Amino acid sequence: MSADLHLRIVQGLNKVGLAIKTNGWNEAARQRLSPAQAQILSVLFARGPLRLGQIAEELAVTPATVSDAVSSLVKKGLVIKKRAADDARALSIQLTRAGRAQAVKTAAWPDFLVEAIGTLLPEEQVVFHRALVKMIRTLQERGRIPVARMCVNCRFFRPGVHQDPDAPHHCDFVDAAFGDVGLRIDCADFEPAQTSEAWQEWLKILPGSQRRCSEDLPQQAQMEKGDASNA
Repeated sequence: MSADLHLRIVQGLNKVGLAIKTNGWNEAARQRLSPAQAQILSVLFARGPLRLGQIAEELAVTPATVSDAVSSLVKKGLVIKKRAADDARALSIQLTRAGRAQAVKTAAWPDFLVEAIGTLLPEEQVVFHRALVKMIRTLQERGRIPVARMCVNCRFFRPGVHQDPDAPHHCDFVDAAFGDVGLRIDCADFEPAQTSEAWQEWLKILPGSQRRCSEDLPQQAQMEKGDASNA
């Protein structure tokens, strides 16, 4: 792939990111929330009660930033602090009834993206989904984003174990087969895998993976030849 195409993809992602950020700011302002407050409501809506540190990790911000935003949300009656169920010495943050209603509104903010994605052909959506999963995994491996609760990171994920090309994978948690279309990027039943073996197996069976491997062989052979001549 050319460097120019790499750059164009990065530019495109930057435009999408800018649209998400701008829309989030505008919607938060309409509902008299800061962007951080809106994000916290969305995380609590998706994950349930969390501690300050867990929210900070989820949003990739400092605990101090979360603490300030939570204090404002408490004053607005949108969240409350309660003793954590698993540790009486710790506090967890949870939505109030009003906070849950507000979170439902914030969860609807990306509708404009759903409309844009709907303009893609079904096969384009599948390829785009696979690419997102690979990019997110790469970013989290390099410490750029928090670990996502994705199938490819999960101990229940078993890729390519079924003969059905439309549903080659298996989820041990629900004991069901599924395909790449069903790969989740944020799953409530996620448990982290101890190794990256399943991830590597999934990469091997991706469309075009064999072609890419064969393209790499001449370069690898040339490197090995060079190493032998230098020995």
